[in-house]
Amino acid sequence: MRVGVFTPLLSSLSLSDVLKKLAVHNISTLELGTGNYPGDAHCNLSMLKDRAALHTFKQTLADHGFSISALSCHGNPLHPNRAIAKEHQETSRKTIRLAEKLGVGVMVDFSGCPGDSPHAKYPNWVTCPWPPDYLDILKWQWEKVVEPYWARQAKFAADHGVKIAIEMHPGFVVYSPETLLRLREIAGKQVGCNYDPSHMFWQSIDPIAAIRVLGGAIFHVHAKDTQIYDRNLPLTGVLDTKPYTDEKHRSWIFRTCGYGHGEDWWREFVSTLRMYGYDSVLSIEHEDSLLSAEEGLSKAAAFLNQIAVREPAGAAWWV
Repeated sequence: MRVGVFTPLLSSLSLSDVLKKLAVHNISTLELGTGNYPGDAHCNLSMLKDRAALHTFKQTLADHGFSISALSCHGNPLHPNRAIAKEHQETSRKTIRLAEKLGVGVMVDFSGCPGDSPHAKYPNWVTCPWPPDYLDILKWQWEKVVEPYWARQAKFAADHGVKIAIEMHPGFVVYSPETLLRLREIAGKQVGCNYDPSHMFWQSIDPIAAIRVLGGAIFHVHAKDTQIYDRNLPLTGVLDTKPYTDEKHRSWIFRTCGYGHGEDWWREFVSTLRMYGYDSVLSIEHEDSLLSAEEGLSKAAAFLNQIAVREPAGAAWWV
């Protein structure tokens, strides 16, 4: 297991400066945004048509000794606004093609969320089964929008030798292990998840127990934590729509690794990932509103580097 970084938190820096900064923290693996919500500060899809730029990009990474764990274009490819959906879908397909050219085996995306009908303007995330209108919406979403798109997208990814890691995120049709596995039944084993434990915590899903449910469907992992505030939870519940910056009144907020749960929890998390076949990258994602990007990066890197790095092959207690 090694520590990596999802680079949008360093979007104000050039790629070369990002590599220099991360090397100081003993990190040599990147997860790069290619557009949609994460932006494309360090990995522009124009490289698909610019061989010189692609060569320079690859050479820069090689010169600094860096590898890429995933290309990420989290978006809403199922958005009821057709212009938005088209843009996000195109970015997703270009990201898969660029991943193929770079020899990167995983791209990260959201599942998306349709509206309530072909005439909708905004996404409609269904969170309860009653009144029965909601189940009618959910049935329409999966049968008419989710299934056709993801069956095509999974085949496209397979044709280019790239796996799709869906980040389970409330607000989209895939937000839990159950919904992820439902999508996988439709799209096949080319689709798995980008596993972010912070999104499990605030839904009251035990992230370690969920690893045992997901098993080999875990393709990539985000290192991010959540802190639950029991004082506010009875008032708000977990479906808290207050701004993330209103920390005093929210029932939960995202935290840097080590600030929500301690070292013992993270050791068990890493151990269980290994137990179920994932021994790749913990990609630091900074969304802690109480810490600056610099603080979040340095503290998460120091914390995780104690936990994630495996002893050299062949090492044993009797040596």
